[in-house]
Amino acid sequence: MNLPARVRVTRPPLPLAPALKAAAGRLCPDAPHDALSAAALAIAGGSVIGAHLRWDGGEAANVETGWRGRGIEEALAQTAAG
Repeated sequence: MNLPARVRVTRPPLPLAPALKAAAGRLCPDAPHDALSAAALAIAGGSVIGAHLRWDGGEAANVETGWRGRGIEEALAQTAAG
């Protein structure tokens, strides 16, 4: 994966910690955050800038506007697929 230098993509353990759950909820508000089967988060400068969430029967993904088109979406999808 060729990401911007200060961006890292991680697959945190589930259930998400409260701060990560809040950040994922901001990015993917329609996802059932208590029923996730996989999550990948993009972090830059200590802030969650992208999320790709999966649950039984669906998935949601979003990256903050200023970070789109830099390979983050692809890295999130690949990491969520695990």
